[in-house]
Amino acid sequence: MIMKRGKFSNAFTLTEMMVAIALICIAAVGVLDYQYHSAKHQRLAQTQITASQTAQLLLEDWKSTGGSTVYNPSDLQLGFTSSSVPSGFTMGESATINGVPMFIVLGFNDVEQDAISGTTLRQLTAMIRWQLGKATGSGGTTLCQSPIIFNTYVRLDGS
Repeated sequence: MIMKRGKFSNAFTLTEMMVAIALICIAAVGVLDYQYHSAKHQRLAQTQITASQTAQLLLEDWKSTGGSTVYNPSDLQLGFTSSSVPSGFTMGESATINGVPMFIVLGFNDVEQDAISGTTLRQLTAMIRWQLGKATGSGGTTLCQSPIIFNTYVRLDGS
């Protein structure tokens, strides 16, 4: 028995069209999700770079004062304001950089002293944390779990 083909036999069936549309929708959702996470990670990376540059700026400026115990980043007039300080650190600052609140803690420790030459080796430390929600654009006030910590050393002469 020979069956005749209809005049629309070369067309797609409704089921084939629905499956194709479903696959396209799943692929589109995947691409949009990837773009969202990629933009979120780009903002977080930019915040980490900014925090690193800020820590480096503060340490270099503090080092230029000879590692003074009364160093005050607010004197730079770049928007730093004093804030509470965790134990073990000497100075706390906060600033909003690129719309992200950053909390900066500065500390020093006299590592070694040479009585003969009258010099002291002082370690200067800058630790910066920021709000994750502001950095990633998702809101919230949780602080990052892995802060940026930079150290440098300065030699204090006895003269």
